[in-house]
Amino acid sequence: QVQLVESGGGLVQPGGSLRLSCTASGASGIIFPMNPMGWYRQCLGLERELVAQITSGGRTNYAESLKGRFTISRENANNTVYLQMNGLKPDDTAVYSCWARGMNGRDYWGKGTLVTVSS
Repeated sequence: QVQLVESGGGLVQPGGSLRLSCTASGASGIIFPMNPMGWYRQCLGLERELVAQITSGGRTNYAESLKGRFTISRENANNTVYLQMNGLKPDDTAVYSCWARGMNGRDYWGKGTLVTVSS
């Protein structure tokens, strides 16, 4: 059974930084490498939205509004994707979910990690 497990969420003050991690595990050879991998978020009362995606080759795609503050990266050998978030604002408060597409074409999701930006 494939699992995507996120970590790194929590409470941070405005202007602060957090780094989220997500590791995929439990998979057979039919889904690795997962490509692409990425992060989505859902703010209270809003629909889930793309934060960023990254391919196994390092090509990235960001939500336009988050460019310059958020950086996505990955370690292919460890099936891990990261999201470095700087200059956090209260509007960034959301549940951040890891996403990945396996070689079998299926999409996989983590359970999500809550990021709260508040003073």
